Amino acid sequence: MAKLSPIESEFATTEEAEAYDLWFRAKVQEALDEPGPGIPHDVVMAEMRALIESKKLDAADLGR
Repeated sequence: MAKLSPIESEFATTEEAEAYDLWFRAKVQEALDEPGPGIPHDVVMAEMRALIESKKLDAADLGR
């Protein structure tokens, strides 16, 4: 089990890094294989902007 430096990787070992890589690639392939229609970029960006703004408002409310 080869240990990795935290400067080089967020994983402690090469085995952890490889396992994550396999999991991530499977998730990407699953998304690519999804038969439904894709979501337009503009729609996703609008949803993410709204989510970020709501989190900012929540954080501001906690600061009061």
